[in-house]
Amino acid sequence: MTTSTNALANISGSIVLAGAGKMGGAMLTGWLAQGVAADRLAVIDPMPSDEIASLAAKGLRINPAPGEIGDVAVLVVAVKPQMFLDAAPQLRARVKPSTLVISIMAGMPIAKLSQACGGKVVRAMPNTPAAIGRGVTVAVAEADVDPQQRAIADALLRATGSVEWIGDEALMDAVTAVSGSGPAYVFLLAEELARAGVAAGLSPDLATRLARETVAGSGELLYRSDLSSETLRKNVTSPGGTTAAALDVLMGPGGFEPLLTRAVAAAAKRSKELAK
Repeated sequence: MTTSTNALANISGSIVLAGAGKMGGAMLTGWLAQGVAADRLAVIDPMPSDEIASLAAKGLRINPAPGEIGDVAVLVVAVKPQMFLDAAPQLRARVKPSTLVISIMAGMPIAKLSQACGGKVVRAMPNTPAAIGRGVTVAVAEADVDPQQRAIADALLRATGSVEWIGDEALMDAVTAVSGSGPAYVFLLAEELARAGVAAGLSPDLATRLARETVAGSGELLYRSDLSSETLRKNVTSPGGTTAAALDVLMGPGGFEPLLTRAVAAAAKRSKELAK
């Protein structure tokens, strides 16, 4: 039995998921795949998808009254941040001081979560590859979260990919800017690579296929390889060759380094603003 399975087996009480959209739904699917029984789970969502609703036949409780859930060991908050304050009173009614509250809402600091929901709070930032089990989530725990609860949070978050823990919540703005928003930067790379291919004479369909497969394949190589991204880049680059000519542009003045530094700084700044 793995450490994650042990942690989930040690949960005494129900796991309640508030918000079963794309990210919340991906987490729910991951928990079921890890062997969590559907009848130990409950979902609060005003408009659950047909896929989520179909799980009621397996014992999943959908929008139960507070008294029908029993002891709530874990509340996972996956609602949209702008909807949270309206939903908070209903959620707080299900939370005890000992309840582990895990939030995956962007820009919502622990202090606001604790004030609105109570419980012992873990703030987490996943990213969209979680939908296929290849996400990365960064988490930070409130000081009173005990080791067992942290292990439970780690196991629940790990259902959609890898998990990294930090000790300073102030770093979550940078995390949001790098991994939270990062998939959009990669998709933009594929988009612009295809556009550049068309400008070089390729048909739009062929340029799009080449760009998508190149970005996807390179990402998979990076994932599987023990080599650094710098080493992998150098392995593709022959001195004086075609790749070197392109990299002279991409790594030159106004290229990737200053551009991405500015982009990540802008995202981090906006994350700070949203937390106010």
